[in-house]
Amino acid sequence: MVLLLLVHLDARLAALAPLGGFFALRTGEPPHGPLPTLAQAYDRTPTAPAADLRPAADLRPDTGLRPNADLRPDTGLRPNADLRPDTGLHPDSDPARGPAPGPDHGPERHPCPPPPHPHPLDTRVRRVAAGIGAREPRVAASVAHQALAARLWSVALGCAVRYGRLPDLDPRLLRWDPAGSAPEDLWLTEVRERPADPATLAGAVLHGHLEPLAAALRARHGPAAGLLRGNAASALAGAARRLARWARENGDLEAAGRTRALAADLLAHPLLVGAGTLTAHGTDLAFRRRSCCLYYRVPGGGVCGDCCFARVPRSSPRGPSG
Repeated sequence: MVLLLLVHLDARLAALAPLGGFFALRTGEPPHGPLPTLAQAYDRTPTAPAADLRPAADLRPDTGLRPNADLRPDTGLRPNADLRPDTGLHPDSDPARGPAPGPDHGPERHPCPPPPHPHPLDTRVRRVAAGIGAREPRVAASVAHQALAARLWSVALGCAVRYGRLPDLDPRLLRWDPAGSAPEDLWLTEVRERPADPATLAGAVLHGHLEPLAAALRARHGPAAGLLRGNAASALAGAARRLARWARENGDLEAAGRTRALAADLLAHPLLVGAGTLTAHGTDLAFRRRSCCLYYRVPGGGVCGDCCFARVPRSSPRGPSG
């Protein structure tokens, strides 16, 4: 399923406009305030992963903490009648010397740092889970992964085929709204041109994005490596198939041929080789992956058109997926 979103394009990316919003890339700064970069989303600094997929409405939007009527709104601390209102210290303490000794103020006691903001990937997985009704973190993580991979591949392929150049897709230049709707909105904060050969595309998307994204998702939500590899290949093939279809329908057989050649070269990359089989029937492309994205585990879901399964499998909830 391909969702379209109409956007305004930078003049240097205007060649993507005829392809539709799935291939589009916003430029400049996000209009509604700062958003995390994809580099921040791939950060693997240990923070507590989401233990469940309860809707984000359970969280306080300002802090990401669950609401608690016992917290003082001015400080986030529990009210305590023994604290001096002017300083928050115990009445027996000396403000010049700090808190009075006690069970909570021993010499080894250190103040706790403020809670971190929710990790962008946790926010995204929760958003996807709420949208599709997924109860397993690895299922929502898989769907989120494939959606972002498809957006990145579509931008890269669309620019390479239609424009003959590639924008610099450095994760530090791309801002992303993890709480947004599909397809993923991406803001490129600076347009810098790069060549559009297969090696540059692989470096930009596979090494620059999908490798660190897969590592972060595996660390936080547990989808199998083979599953994510299959997702990356499937997303590439899906973007190529749509681009080749557009080229064929518009009589641009040269663009359709370039799309097919680029897709074949990229699927032969060491990070994707063996993930599936790409076949061409004239200018039409078909792909069959060797793993499953787990969409069949979504309530009402089934197998995808390129799935390794012909029908919904009878597998253990904890069975391997890749």
